[in-house]
Amino acid sequence: MSRNSSLVLNNAMETIQWFVFLLANAVALPIVIGAIFELNFVEISELMQRTFFVVGLASLLQGWIGHRLPIMEGPAGLWISIFTVMAYTGVHAGDSYREVLQVLQGTMIWTGIFLLLFGLFRLSHRVLFVFTPFVTGAFLFLLTVQLSGTFLQGMLGIDGGEQQIESTGAIIAFVTVLLVLGLSIAGRGWVKSFAVLIGIVMGWVLYVIVAGGGSGGGQAGGGFSLPEVFAWGAPVFSLNTIPLAFMIAVILLSNLVASVVAVTETIHGKATYTYAQINRGSSFMGINHGLAALFSSIANVSMASSSGFMQLTGQKRKAPFLYAAALLILVSFFPSIVAFISGIPKPVANAALLATFIQLMGLGLSNMTSERLDERRLMILGISFSIGIGLMFLPSSVFAGMPAMAQNLLSNGLLVGTILVILLDQLWKESNRTA
Repeated sequence: MSRNSSLVLNNAMETIQWFVFLLANAVALPIVIGAIFELNFVEISELMQRTFFVVGLASLLQGWIGHRLPIMEGPAGLWISIFTVMAYTGVHAGDSYREVLQVLQGTMIWTGIFLLLFGLFRLSHRVLFVFTPFVTGAFLFLLTVQLSGTFLQGMLGIDGGEQQIESTGAIIAFVTVLLVLGLSIAGRGWVKSFAVLIGIVMGWVLYVIVAGGGSGGGQAGGGFSLPEVFAWGAPVFSLNTIPLAFMIAVILLSNLVASVVAVTETIHGKATYTYAQINRGSSFMGINHGLAALFSSIANVSMASSSGFMQLTGQKRKAPFLYAAALLILVSFFPSIVAFISGIPKPVANAALLATFIQLMGLGLSNMTSERLDERRLMILGISFSIGIGLMFLPSSVFAGMPAMAQNLLSNGLLVGTILVILLDQLWKESNRTA
């Protein structure tokens, strides 16, 4: 095989693997949202189509014009928890699920405006002093703790209202995790590079053989269609959600910085970024929030798990990532293909994501321990993790008697934990320690 042919084949394989990684991150959460808001199969399929389109477009814009790094823009774990909490609080207040979704669209737009303004007025980099390696490491740790529960539920088949473990799918899911991790550690050459792709394909085939099918791709109408604009109706701009939107925007800045730090460390061996890069990333994250609201989807953020994917596969080039994002946009125009892809078994998709988050957990611990964990830092982590992780285990119903703003804040362990780490790290200065 000639050198050019080998390069083309390698580009194609890397593009496919990035494409599969984008899919794995995008395919599960529309199903979760569909279950929470009691959407029917057609509505979930349409949500998945819009999610693919927005994820592809957001990733392409950030990688091409924004921060210009191969970082997937995917449905934010923070926003998943916001959707969940507001679904409960809204219905408890007498609103329909559709009305709650319209308020969520407005909240995403408010958040997008703040992020856009942070970037345009070059304010994003002015808060970088807050996001020390200690803080970004704590954020990555909390993010992994929060989402690992979601992924594990998907692997065990106990999401969507199910109360019992689906043993066949669970066994295949854990086989997939071990396969991906084993190939990434012990594999050589192309086997190591395509560990995630091989793991998902093998897990899917095994699931079809043993369980007799996917996870419900079902029927989809039409050979070509454009994603629907404001499928949930016109956005509702509630003034009560503005403070929440501002806090979300600030926390998402920490998400952006953590993602840039994680990926640049993986690519270059150390964290390297410019102020302009962070400001552009903030601006385009704001634009992408507007796109998510426009196409009635889940707001996207830069996925720090992209670094875990790179560590597993060794893929660090940007071109295949951009090709994969463009391919995802193209695929979203064909509902029949979307329906087939949505047939990726949920246990297998969640298993692949958990494997990448294992790497992310390690990176978070590495960042936190890059400086000596003295008594002050250990106390900050103890307070923030105890409260933040503790809130993750509480049902939203326990905050029912509080104002909506307090419910939205206190029901989100990731949000509370990250805010506590930032505040304590800034207010409790090292110079205040006694000898």
